[in-house]
This record gives sequence, C-alpha cells and structure tokens, in this order.
Amino acid sequence: MFKRIPNYIKYIFIHLIFLFAYIFFFRILFYFLFSELDNIAISEIKKGFFLGARFDLKLAVITIFPIAILVLITNYKFFSKKIFKIIANIYFLIGYVILTLFFLFDFGYYDYLNIRLDASSLRFLSNLKISSKVLVESYPIYKGLIGLLLLGIAVFWFSKFIYNSFTTQKTFITNKVKSLYFIVTFLILSFGIYNSFTHYPLRWSQAFFSKNNAVNQFTLNPVLYFFDSFAYRSEGVNMTEFNKFYPVISKHLKLPKDSISFSRKVNFKTTFKEKPNVIIVMLESVGVKPMSYYGNPIKSTPILDSLLQKSISFPNFYVHKSGTAASVFASVTGLPDVENIRTASRNPLLQDQRILFDQFTDYEKLYFLGGSANWANIRSIFQSNIKGLKIFEEGSYETENRADVWGIDDYELFKEANKELEKISKKGKPFVAYIQTATNHMPFTVPDAKESYKPLKENDISKNELEKSGFKSVDQLNALRYLDFNVGRFLKRAKESGYYDNTIFAFFGDHNTAMTKTDLYSKEYDLNIQSQHVPFLIHAPKYVKPRVIKKNGKLIDLFPTLISLAKIEHTNYTLGNNLLDSTYTNSNSFVYLGIKGEPAVGIIEDSLYYYKTTITKSNGLYNLKEKSLTDLKDNLPKKTRELDSLLSAYYNATKYLYFNNKKD
Repeated sequence: MFKRIPNYIKYIFIHLIFLFAYIFFFRILFYFLFSELDNIAISEIKKGFFLGARFDLKLAVITIFPIAILVLITNYKFFSKKIFKIIANIYFLIGYVILTLFFLFDFGYYDYLNIRLDASSLRFLSNLKISSKVLVESYPIYKGLIGLLLLGIAVFWFSKFIYNSFTTQKTFITNKVKSLYFIVTFLILSFGIYNSFTHYPLRWSQAFFSKNNAVNQFTLNPVLYFFDSFAYRSEGVNMTEFNKFYPVISKHLKLPKDSISFSRKVNFKTTFKEKPNVIIVMLESVGVKPMSYYGNPIKSTPILDSLLQKSISFPNFYVHKSGTAASVFASVTGLPDVENIRTASRNPLLQDQRILFDQFTDYEKLYFLGGSANWANIRSIFQSNIKGLKIFEEGSYETENRADVWGIDDYELFKEANKELEKISKKGKPFVAYIQTATNHMPFTVPDAKESYKPLKENDISKNELEKSGFKSVDQLNALRYLDFNVGRFLKRAKESGYYDNTIFAFFGDHNTAMTKTDLYSKEYDLNIQSQHVPFLIHAPKYVKPRVIKKNGKLIDLFPTLISLAKIEHTNYTLGNNLLDSTYTNSNSFVYLGIKGEPAVGIIEDSLYYYKTTITKSNGLYNLKEKSLTDLKDNLPKKTRELDSLLSAYYNATKYLYFNNKKD
C-alpha cells in the first residue's frame, strides 16, 4: 500500500514528520531546562505534553503548508525541474533556522521573565544595540552562531537527501487519482492546523488549563503564541468607558464630581526651614521574595534587612508591570504603564506629562544611571518633563570602568553619584536625585572582590538551599548580595559626605527577579503577581520614626508620598496618593500583567486580589492569605462588582491621562 502512494505525497509527510520531531525536541529541552515542574501532578504534566504536542504539530503543518501546496500543484514535475529543488532546499533551510532562532530567543526570554515569547518582546528591538550586548554578555552567542551555521549546512544537505530519495520513483497515476490525493492531503494538512474535533480550532487559550502558571507556560508553543499575541496590541483611550467610570475614580481619589479634573492642590501649614534632600534608589530586579528580611532562607540582604528595621517599610507594595522601563515610567510620571507591546516610555505620544518630580522648586534635580539614558527612550521621560534636570550617564563620570552592557557597575555608580551630591550639599543647596541601579540584572556581572564583598562560589551553597530559596543560580544570588553591599556602602559615603542627616532616602524594587516556585509566596507565584511584589522603604531618621505600614501601596504613590514628606507644596495631577496620609484609607495596589495568555489588569485590596483580562473579560477573585487557590467571585458577588468597577476606573483613567495630562 505504501509503495503505491505517489512520491510527492510521501515527500510532504516525511518532511512534516521531521519538522514535528524537531519542534517537539525543543519542548523536551524546555521541559528539562526551564519548566520547573518537579512538584506538579503527573496528570497535569501529561496534559501539558499532549496539548503542547498538538500546538507543535500545528506549527509543523503551518510551516510546511506553502511548500506542500507547491508540491501538490506540480506533483511529479516537482522532481523533474531543478528550480523546484532549489526552492525546496532554500525554503527548508530558512524554515529550520527561523524556528531555531524563535526557540532560542524564547529560552532566553523565559529565563529572564518567566513567560514565553510574545509580541511584547519586540520592545527590546527599540534599542537593538543594548539588547544585542545583553545577549552577547549573557549567553554563548558566538558559539551559537557557529552552531546555527552548522545547523544550516546540515538542514540543506538533509533536504537535498530527501529530495533525491524520491526522484527515482516511477509510479504514475491518473488525473482523477491525483485529484483525490490533492484533496485528501489538503484536508489532512488543514485539519492539522485546525487540530480539533470540536466546533472551535486549537487556540492558545487552551494552554492555560492549569492553576499553576508554570504548567501553562510549558504547554504554550512560543512561535504560535508570539503571533497570536499581536491581537492584544495597545489601544487609545475609550471615552465612553472613561466617562462611565470617572465617577468611581473621582470618589476614590476625592476629585470633582461635576467636572473632569485630576488636579489636587496640596498645601502645608508649616514647612521645613532647611529643605530636606530626597534620594530615590531604584533597586534593579529586587522583589520581596529573594530578601531574607521577608523570609528567604538564605541571608541574601543583610544590609537592607537592617535598614528596613530603621525605616518606614511597606510590605504590601507592588509595581504595576514587570519590567524596568515600565517601573521607571510609572515612578516618574505617576501613571501605570498599561501598554501592551511597547513600554509607555517608548510611545512618543505619551512623553508630555505633568509630574511631581518637576515641582521640587529650587531643588537641584539629578538622574544617575550606569549606562545610556537613550535606553527605552527614558531620556525623553526625564528631560522633557523636568526643568533643569542634570542627567549623569556613561560619558559623564570621572571614573568609567565599564562592567557590562549596562555600563559601570553599582559600586562605581553610587560612588560617582555621591561625588556630585556632596558638591551640591557643600554649596548649601537641596537636591532630589533618582539613582537607577543595574548590576542585579543579567548577565549578573560582579567583581571577584570589592572591599568586604566577596561572591559566593558554587560549592558554598548547596543545591537544596538554592531550591528552597527560589534562586536559579549562585550568580543570581551573588548579584543581589552585591547590590545589598553597595546600598550599605552608599549610605556610609553619605554620612561621610555630610548630607545623610538631612536626606530622605527611598528605596524600591522595580520588579522581582525571575525565581522558581517555593513555599514562600506560592500563591503570588501561581497568580503571576510575584514579579510585582517589591520592597519599598523610606529611611530618614531625622524626619520619620521606623514603623511598618501594612496598607496596600503602588508605585505611582512614590512621588506623592516623598514630596509630601518633604513638605513641598505641589499639585498632584496623577493617580498616586500619599501613603503617609492617615486620612487616605482606600489603599490598594493596581497591577498590569498577562493572564491566560492575554493582557489583564488586577487590583489588590487587603488580602483580596481581583483580576480581569482586557479582551475576553474573564475574571477571578482570590484571597492571598488562603492556602487553596479558590475563585471567590461567586461567593462574594458584591465585593467582586466593587473591585471590578474600581479596576476599570483605574485602567480607563490611566488611558485618559496618557493623552490629557500635558503641561500648560
């Protein structure tokens, strides 16, 4: 029977089998290298493999479909003309190389953010120079290019071999039988793409069958998901929705009811005779989970642990979106980043904003980072909205020993920043400074030794200790320890330079680092909000007493809190609030993330977490303090409606202010 099948039909399906096997091979690699499914039920893993194999088959069929149509149309002529041989060999060469690149980029993307490759990853192309350097310094790119070249050669010769294997067959059939083979093959391939016996085709959303996000991420096919996610690109403000929910946000923020205005004037009966300095330090890739103060079994952050005990700390503080550029944008503008594909900082239409950083009148304003401010278009966010701002970046410092793609390391960054701040302090001028760290970011470049700091070696930490802590590697742990050391060293320099006592220090994490699932914050891991839960502390012994404030906070509250603590009169045009205001009782945390494969917004109020996806409007309500992952929306309908309304109000108000908060 097999011998009677035409050679061109065999050619199609032989290639399909090899393509499927090649794609499925990457699923096996992902399972062993990245999936973190050790404690997952076997039944869920089996279902993930089965669904994943269907996705992989779908991709294999889509890949082969164009050349298959050509083969079916030309049938026996496909093996008699040299041009078809050239087309086929080049097609499969390009196809295998592109698929390989997709999967390799997916591995790196998942290793960084714990999510599969999607359309939002295109934001890294906005600064190809930086992104390429991160790749080169984090992965064996040059060896990979050699491997890719060898793969291309192997695929080319393999394609030629298969082609030549079918050129000698002389079985001929009638035109009616040819038509039958054409129809049957076309239907089989079409069914491979549809991949379902139900009324609906196989869709990416079916991958999100588990309450464990790691299982869902494993099930996805990143190539298909990348193109599917284009459906969720950013949209402008929907005025109908905004007008519908403005009364909700106006009540929540105590805004005018009869007119649209987010302006809130803040005055003080008395102000400080000597204006306090304000220093904001963005702690790269620091969440609460890796910190020993918040329960991590490894003593990872002794300096920050000690500092938290001497400061005002906010254990229930969340950034809005997982990503450094998103957190920089939100912290400075006072508006969450709810852009889907590119970060808000990269959208030229959103650059003009009225922000609180600019209202530190008579202050020296400074921004420090180790690399270039062109990264993610951050320069525009700062420079176009803050009068008199001085940006210190690569090329600005006296000492510039470049550590990696991110420029000078945190030790040198803090050292150089201290020099400038000391100069201003000695002139008797107040200052507000934003320091953006980067060493606790891949490729985790730390020195062999720096004063009292020494990195741990592989044999200093057992595999069991790493697993319990959630760290993926000793390098990841060393980078956090190095940042912690540099925070302590910076504060010591501030004391020696004379401006420590009169300064309000604020430290916050821009997002959590990618960590494995542990018993610590397991509910947040399952709900995909672990990366948003970060530390926030205010250290200012002269101005505030140490205490723990358990109310929910969010990143856009940063500047309203600090400018009020410094008693600087201002007008707040943002969605943020002063977390130290005792009259502000409606505290919550607003997050923007991916749920079940599509963009979603979420709100955390006390122990309740409510989310809603922005396209299909699926939703859920969970208690973060309960052990079980139980959806409570049907049990608490009134609270669900209340949080849904507030969540929609935040989202639509953010979209509105993007385009209606411009400077006069």
